[in-house]
Amino acid sequence: MANHPTPAPCIQMERMVSIHAEDISIVEVPLIRATPESFAGFGRLVESFEEAEVDIETWPAQGWRPVEPGTGNQGGVTSGQFEVYRAGDMMHARNHAVDGHYVTGWFGDPLTASEQSLEADHSRILVREANYHPDGGQIFFPRNGDPFVALLALPGDDITPQDFVAFYCDGTFGVHLDANVWHQPLFPLGERIVFDDKQGRVHACVACDFVSEFGVYLSVPLRKPD
Repeated sequence: MANHPTPAPCIQMERMVSIHAEDISIVEVPLIRATPESFAGFGRLVESFEEAEVDIETWPAQGWRPVEPGTGNQGGVTSGQFEVYRAGDMMHARNHAVDGHYVTGWFGDPLTASEQSLEADHSRILVREANYHPDGGQIFFPRNGDPFVALLALPGDDITPQDFVAFYCDGTFGVHLDANVWHQPLFPLGERIVFDDKQGRVHACVACDFVSEFGVYLSVPLRKPD
């Protein structure tokens, strides 16, 4: 039987750990340009938010008896603004579609990060958590054509920090993230970005805390690829 890390029952994001702690290291995430070819397996690029459809997954059967056709996928779709913005050393995200508010990363040491900081390094962001939705995809489309970076990993619970890739998106298109694809709220290259968001109304979430499971933060570059 595989030896899996023990996930925290609830990720305590307020219990921050310094990047200078003896047992903590930084994993640099590779940055690539999002194209239809490079994005294959993670989802698809979206040219029109209005015309794009969210893929909804049928609930899995619990045993050998199958889920009846036409059931287990009837929760529908919800949509709304998804804002991501800097606040000093921190990045915040607010998902109006499901009334969610999150701290998604840090520009400085997370242990001492301050929303009042005026000296943050915005060339990269430190991340300690990612999640996926087993019950459907999610569409993000930048309202003002702003570029962004998407931190993603392919499906599978046996991920490692080295499985993650940062996709640079130039703002001329949106993305549909497939169900079960690991992700974080997408990061702006500037101070703030607003997405049109569309996702399943039923919103299950499976998460991984890189600090508690692997003793690392991910460092995600916020720039164009070389």
